[in-house]
Amino acid sequence: MDRTMARNALALSVILGLASLLVIQVCGDNSRVGQFSAAHYYEQMRQLQAFKASLIGRDSVSGSAISPSLSSARQLQAAASVPRVYQVTKYGADPTGKADSTEALNKAIADAFRSPGEGSWTLMDGITNLGGPQINLEGGNYLISKPLRLPSAGAGNFMIHGGTLRASDDFPADGYLIDLSAPSASSQEGNERSSLNSQLASSSSYNYEYITLKDLMLDSNYRGGGISVVNSLRTSIDNCYIARFTTNGILVQGGHETYIRNSFLGQHITAGGDGGERNFSGTAINLMGNDNAVTDVVIFSAAVGIMVSGQANTFSGVHCYNKATGLGGTGIYLKLPGQTQTRIVNSYMDYTGIVAEDPVQLHISSSFFLGDAFVLLKSINGVANGVNIVDNMFSGSNNGVQIVQLDQSNGPFKEIDQVVVDRNNVEGMNLKATVARVAVEGNGSSWTVDFNPILLFPNLIKHVQYSLTTSGSSFPNHALRNVSENRVLIESDVAAPANVFVTVDQGASSLISS
Repeated sequence: MDRTMARNALALSVILGLASLLVIQVCGDNSRVGQFSAAHYYEQMRQLQAFKASLIGRDSVSGSAISPSLSSARQLQAAASVPRVYQVTKYGADPTGKADSTEALNKAIADAFRSPGEGSWTLMDGITNLGGPQINLEGGNYLISKPLRLPSAGAGNFMIHGGTLRASDDFPADGYLIDLSAPSASSQEGNERSSLNSQLASSSSYNYEYITLKDLMLDSNYRGGGISVVNSLRTSIDNCYIARFTTNGILVQGGHETYIRNSFLGQHITAGGDGGERNFSGTAINLMGNDNAVTDVVIFSAAVGIMVSGQANTFSGVHCYNKATGLGGTGIYLKLPGQTQTRIVNSYMDYTGIVAEDPVQLHISSSFFLGDAFVLLKSINGVANGVNIVDNMFSGSNNGVQIVQLDQSNGPFKEIDQVVVDRNNVEGMNLKATVARVAVEGNGSSWTVDFNPILLFPNLIKHVQYSLTTSGSSFPNHALRNVSENRVLIESDVAAPANVFVTVDQGASSLISS
């Protein structure tokens, strides 16, 4: 570079020197001005321009010979400045949905992966930051016969958005329209993709990081599922409509921090009251991983709305009317006995309820249960610990359905601690709670209070508090004499007209004596 600048400076000084001599010659001898013709002047200027061009040309050739990497560096810089939005129709994808667009879409994805970006920071170790390339579906409707899979694991910062994907009639019945799982060597198509796979081979414990799937309609055509996210980190599924799946609308397996929001899922296109609801099958969202969130999502048809077998997941603003409990459906099924750690808030369980196996650290609050929908605690190993079911609304049809129920067919709950079912308001259903308050009155020396109609767990009262007031002239001595079978007996030494107020708690922590 220094040698190039030196040559340019030398050429410029020579040109200026010759030009100055020309001016001196013309202006220094007024008697010869007339002899200096315009033609002669322009001829000299032409020769100077030719001389300058020859110097610059030789310098350019010499510079290329000295620095062969300069040209490629400039090409890379130019390529980096080009927006990396891949229009799939330019790859031959058919936006009308008549022709198979699988190959064209995969080519666009491969090109997006072929030019790793240089983001301002790196992702997880072993994850290449692609820089944010986007696969733009351009609002088209694309027919695909195979799952769309990323060409290699070990990459992140990538988006697919803006259109419809529809499974063909011969789409694999166990496949997913978009499959974010690590491709095996045998699944690579051709040497080009195998080479790309080796370039981006992941040394990370995750397959992908920060993959965004947005503004998509996915029609599984009753051939498999919609989206599969396997062992990935910080995946975002936003504003998607996923329908006609037979397995899972969305499967999340391993990894963590998959966020699903502002989306609609249903096996069948319906708005409730479907004549075929009894035959609904499949699962809308299957979370087999930790630390995921489902927010502002509607699930309108499936046998199970959300199946959860991972820890520390949260659900907010979820509306489930996938399949009524009376027809065998479940809104949210928490299938991780003893390790639940799940929060369900501000949600709407519409004729379908919640099932939790051996719940430990489960919080359900500020939610609405309609159409006799209820919460079922299912005993597997008899554990219920750290459960809050509070501040919800339950509305039913006066058929005697309890708002919270127990399934002890595998054995009774034996380890019960810090379970609070309280402050729920009920209309047309039977209230169940772990905290109960009852007032009785009578003229006598004993008062029995039966809490069985209210208390959730059988034969379990951990804490009792009572007060006795009398309007008689006597001042009776009284005491709590017996607690068994969810009944409380209070006796006094003399008969007296009295009002007795009793509060009991099934879920309070055991007291530790000093």
